[in-house]
Formats: sequence, structure tokens, C-alpha cells
Amino acid sequence: MTTGRVGNELWVVSLGRTPYEEALELQRALARERISGAIPEDMLLLVEHPPVVTLGRSSKAQNLVSSSEYLASKGVELFEVERGGDVTFHGPGQLVGYPIVDLKRHRQDLHWFLRQV
Repeated sequence: MTTGRVGNELWVVSLGRTPYEEALELQRALARERISGAIPEDMLLLVEHPPVVTLGRSSKAQNLVSSSEYLASKGVELFEVERGGDVTFHGPGQLVGYPIVDLKRHRQDLHWFLRQV
């Protein structure tokens, strides 16, 4: 993504295999630092998670086709998170990217950003 500004960088950080909860807390901490300006550049975290199901704000109970007890018995963690969307599975072999971007440096329009991604 370019903005025409000289010197814009995207820092890419590979976390390897990291539990979802740990990666989520790191994202939150880095977002706070990005908002405060303590981190001067946009970031992209790349991570692989052990088996986990996340429930976004739009998730519906009927879309989770296994009980939380069954998932736990198979070693799959379950998290309710503040992101949009429904039910999502992440697991070994899947590369997940978490952007931490200051839209003020690009275009203050979330839908524009999502189309760019």
C-alpha cells in the first residue's frame, strides 16, 4: 500500500507458532503503542496458531457446529473477540496476518483499507 510519502515502511514481524491469546495480547499492546506514536511505522504480524476457534461480534451460536466441551477435548481453544465477523478456525499450517496500521497516514476509511488488503 503506498501513500506517496517517502519513508513509509511496513514492519513485518514473524511470530512463528504462537498461542492465540498471547498473540492477541501482543496485538493490543502494539496497537496502543502505534496509536501513541511510540511505534513509528505500520506493522504486519505473521503467525501460526495452535488449533483455535474465534467468535467475532457477529457470530451466531448455530454457526459453531461443535460444543465448547468437544472442542476442548480435541485441544481446540475457543475465544470471543471484539473483531467483526463470525466463527473462524485457525490452526497449524495456516499463516495468519494481523495488520496494525495507522489509517491517518493512509486514508481514514476502514472499508477502503479492507479493499486494499
